Amino acid sequence: MIDFCIIGSGVAGSTISKILSKKYSVLVLDKARGPGGRSSNKRFQKNLSFDHGVQYISPKSKSFKKFLENLRRKNVIKIWNGEHLDFTFEKKEFNKKYIGKLGNNDICKYNLKNINQSYQSTVRSIKFNKFFWEIKLDNEKYLQSKSVILTCPFPQLKKLAFKFLNKKIFNLKINMHPNITTMLAFKNKKQIPVSSIKFKDDLLSWAANENSKKRFKSTLSLWTLQSTVKWAKKTINNYKKNRKVENAMISKFLSYTGFKKNTIIFKKTHGWKYSYNYQQTLMKSYWDKNKRIGVCADWFIGPKVESAWLSANDLAKKIERFKF
Repeated sequence: MIDFCIIGSGVAGSTISKILSKKYSVLVLDKARGPGGRSSNKRFQKNLSFDHGVQYISPKSKSFKKFLENLRRKNVIKIWNGEHLDFTFEKKEFNKKYIGKLGNNDICKYNLKNINQSYQSTVRSIKFNKFFWEIKLDNEKYLQSKSVILTCPFPQLKKLAFKFLNKKIFNLKINMHPNITTMLAFKNKKQIPVSSIKFKDDLLSWAANENSKKRFKSTLSLWTLQSTVKWAKKTINNYKKNRKVENAMISKFLSYTGFKKNTIIFKKTHGWKYSYNYQQTLMKSYWDKNKRIGVCADWFIGPKVESAWLSANDLAKKIERFKF
């Protein structure tokens, strides 16, 4: 029987997995096709790749900066150079912008190296049997583990583990905001000499020039667009059926940049229903030593990748005080 079953392979899940794997047996489960969670990278063809979730990582704490610099020395990540335009005129961000060398899920891939992983494995339910946890997957397969750690968005956590967690965690003020992301490829290699654009707009919030990341050579012009929270809240539940949602994102981008609609040869839109939580809670992670169930996730601390990493490290310290 494994010591820890960890549900989720994003930054929080992969970080806690790497730490625990030094002492314990670990299995990572994720419903997606590969690691990354909301830091995933979508690759449709060899030279058609988009960071459709987390756009970059900008560290604040000394510990996280040290972690990222170590990964940069190991050639896992790099600095995203170029001009980053900001038309919101908000407080300017002077920290370095880190990105994965091949994709923004590179950190998760690095963390999970040599760790048992199972993808396209949707967890339907968990059950505590005093001495172990029973995990039911969507293919009617059951797994057993001494401990379980959840890293899913707050609404999914509530659905999966409400009766097993102290109710104080559900009294936290968590408001998970949605996001709509559209990925575009233009056949003409028209290049705007910027790496990213932050818009002051009711619909369009962000555009990333994927070519500026210099991961591969492409004859196409690749862009990732992200909506505002306001727009996403209106459209997240019907964006798949209503093509007007995708078309509105594209039209807005074309109006700002001058790209032509008839040069679009690829488009794909993805909705993140539970993208991030803005406000920090009074907890950084959760651990019940009696039931051996833990929770770590970015939404405990804030909307950044760093929040997920800090939460995972906080949980690891709590588990360290507990002896099997």
